[in-house]
Amino acid sequence: MEIRTVGIIGAGTMGNGIAQACAVAGVNAVMVDISQAAVDKGLATISSSLDRLIKKDKMSEAGKTAALGRIKASTDYEELKAAQLVIEAATENHELKLKILKQVDGLLSPETIIASNTSSISITQLAAATSRPDRFIGMHFFNPVPMMALVEIIRGYLTSDATHEAVKALATRLGKSPITVKNAPGFVVNRILVPMINEAFFVLAEGLATAEDIDAGMQLGCNHPIGPLKLADMIGLDVCLAVMEVYLEQFGDSKYRPCPLLKEMVAAGQLGRKTGRGVYAYD
Repeated sequence: MEIRTVGIIGAGTMGNGIAQACAVAGVNAVMVDISQAAVDKGLATISSSLDRLIKKDKMSEAGKTAALGRIKASTDYEELKAAQLVIEAATENHELKLKILKQVDGLLSPETIIASNTSSISITQLAAATSRPDRFIGMHFFNPVPMMALVEIIRGYLTSDATHEAVKALATRLGKSPITVKNAPGFVVNRILVPMINEAFFVLAEGLATAEDIDAGMQLGCNHPIGPLKLADMIGLDVCLAVMEVYLEQFGDSKYRPCPLLKEMVAAGQLGRKTGRGVYAYD
């Protein structure tokens, strides 16, 4: 199947990033959200992002105009009917995603592929909420989408080879480097990343080193672009804790127990950048 138009549900950070990646690569994008304000904000974010590329001489004004011309933004889900692939990029809320997927499943052509940009929810479980589990797949982009090369392509239990190949081909066309993953909690990257962050909190709680030295150690010793504790502040300490709790529940393995310091900081409302205070303080 040739994917000429991609539908995107959600105009937030991930949704508008996916729309931009499609448009810049010459793929038409239909971006929908529930409010006009959300749609307008998504378009404004894309425009600003393209302006930054122009300033860096990575795009021309004509290129920006052409890219924006490939994006149709709407509050009407009917517009998604034009797409061969629809990517759900709503908030990481299980019940919300199920509601959206059931709604679009009844709207789209039976041939249309549906993908979820979920970073943690079971693809097999989400696929079961639709009438097309063979044409359902995970397509986990990383933030910021226009900059990050990786896309995790997650096969559900019933995902067909044809669906996998079509989505993998699209990811490559978007200039991404896809990796194929089986369905499991956290998939690959977050399965490794979040427990590493949790371990950094144990190291901090045990007083083995300061937060600054822990982060510097991982940056200089492992060539990480950002230390695990600063990364936790970016992600949100509440998000990190929630992921660890999911792993502990689903794997039943004590190695996934959340660090007590992480739990205490979340309980205190120190969630990272979004609250102005996490491991570090922010203006």
